[in-house]
Amino acid sequence: MLKCYQIETTFMNNFFDNQRILQLIWKRKFHFIIVGIIAFLFSAIFSGPKFIEPKFKSTARIYPSNIWALSEESETEQMLEIVGSTDIKQKMFDAFNLAEVYGIDRNDPHYMTYMLGEYNKNVNASKTKFETVEIKVMDADPQRASDMCDSIINFYNKKVRKMHKAKDWEMVTVSKNNLEKRSAERDTLISKIDLIQKEYGILDFKSQAERVTEGYMNALANGRAGSSDLKKIEKLYNNLADKGTEARILENRLKYLTGVIDSLTTLYDTHLSEFEKDITYSHIVEYPFPADKKSYPVRWLIVVFTTFSAIFLALLVFLVLDYRKFE
Repeated sequence: MLKCYQIETTFMNNFFDNQRILQLIWKRKFHFIIVGIIAFLFSAIFSGPKFIEPKFKSTARIYPSNIWALSEESETEQMLEIVGSTDIKQKMFDAFNLAEVYGIDRNDPHYMTYMLGEYNKNVNASKTKFETVEIKVMDADPQRASDMCDSIINFYNKKVRKMHKAKDWEMVTVSKNNLEKRSAERDTLISKIDLIQKEYGILDFKSQAERVTEGYMNALANGRAGSSDLKKIEKLYNNLADKGTEARILENRLKYLTGVIDSLTTLYDTHLSEFEKDITYSHIVEYPFPADKKSYPVRWLIVVFTTFSAIFLALLVFLVLDYRKFE
């Protein structure tokens, strides 16, 4: 066991001996040069536009506006959720015929899975440290990439507007129903009050009660018990006694309902105004534009990585061959 361990240790030390590696590199320098040139040429050729389709990037940055947080998420996070929603993606599929762009058959049973996969690879939305939402679109056509950025913002505004209008219409309906209910109740009260005013002569219970009582007492005190005026006063006095409380309750209820209806009318007008207004829900900080230089692939990076990888692989192969030669 110990002997095997010593053999293995000796092998590793010999294999990765720095001096031995440097000597091997110098000895095989022409081989490494040839490998590097071949790797350079092949990577330069196969990273070209004939083998890898170049793509252009278009970017837009937007701030959310005229929205409110629905939960613990911020307005920016809410914007990200909406921008990344499936229905906006489907609108983008149709607007730009992305099935043809991505080469996906609409009749494929996994059409939606493939489309979403390709879309998510080429379109990205993320939050920046300044709380803006950055939208990036990669496409072979720079104009289409820019137009897609614009359309995402446009579809976002339309979706938020639709969501807000649906909620505002709910509130319009609720406030309208409450307003109609209270108005109907007020009309019933007015009818009852009109009836009491016409049949019993009670126009204002509070002021009439004081004056009629005072007049009735004065007439009795002055000995005008049989006069026609006293009979009228007495009749009104009795009406106030019989219907006065009811009239007072109806008057107070009418006053209360009038205030409630005023508030409901204001509320209804506010929600209706919110429903009817047509606004946007984003501030565009950076507008997208067609790029004049491709962003993918990064050709020099592919060439450098491939060349160094080939040289390193060649080094490992030469080390193994050299070790077996002197084993």
